[in-house]
Amino acid sequence: MAGKDRILVLGPTGAIGRHIVWASVKAGNPTYVLVRDTPPTVNKPRLVTAANPETREELLQNFQNSGVFLIQGDMNDHQSLVSAIKQVDVVICSFGRLLIEDQVKIIAAIKEAGNIKRFFPSEFGLDVDRQDAVEPIDTTVPPRDKIFIQGDGNVKGAYVTEADVGTYTVEAVNDPNTLNKAVHIRLPANYLSLNEIVSLWEKKIGKSIEKIYVPEEKVLKDIQELSFPNNYLLALYHSQQIRGDAVYEIDPTKDVEASQAYPHVKYTTVDEYLNQFL
Repeated sequence: MAGKDRILVLGPTGAIGRHIVWASVKAGNPTYVLVRDTPPTVNKPRLVTAANPETREELLQNFQNSGVFLIQGDMNDHQSLVSAIKQVDVVICSFGRLLIEDQVKIIAAIKEAGNIKRFFPSEFGLDVDRQDAVEPIDTTVPPRDKIFIQGDGNVKGAYVTEADVGTYTVEAVNDPNTLNKAVHIRLPANYLSLNEIVSLWEKKIGKSIEKIYVPEEKVLKDIQELSFPNNYLLALYHSQQIRGDAVYEIDPTKDVEASQAYPHVKYTTVDEYLNQFL
């Protein structure tokens, strides 16, 4: 019986990438990561500490201690990228927004290497074919006194933890049925409106929170005037919470819904996630 595919994760220390690495290790896939000698100087949103407790150095050491293969290289160094890719079967990119366009460099390296079975591009979040986020609010702890809600708060959204994104991504890697399909993580217990989430949080803290509903016109104005990363995050919230871009039918001929395809995965519910902040 052939062993599991070797996986290379690009962007392994980011909010999503680190969880893909751990999911790959847990699934028993030989796991490789491409790391630079020095971290990139990119202005990016702060990571939620509860989900990302380690520093970059601690994380890489923990990877190595767990059997992950650390490959020195750089996305901008074509030959080092080709060399890394030749050692694996699957490439997963988890770059953040500022590096998304650089994936063309990865594709060029994959073509030259000639051995890759599957490439998973960095499209973690809203479906790029079904959302229209406005071109350009950072918070990491649920509020206890006041909350600003975009629109009327009744639009449903699909919520999932970074760790579960990692788990479902690796499930998809090891599932031949997902080849050339989009995998949608539409978890039944986490398909909620913001009003429903706020109500759930209020029950946990035993008090009502003042709700300030922000009209779409004000949201659009803020997106244009705020700087990164707040404008970027606000644009995503607008896409999901006002436009309802997470509300759509999944076409089984070209899409896979993760919770149906992998019912054995025990995902974190919004209710469970909120408990960490009590």
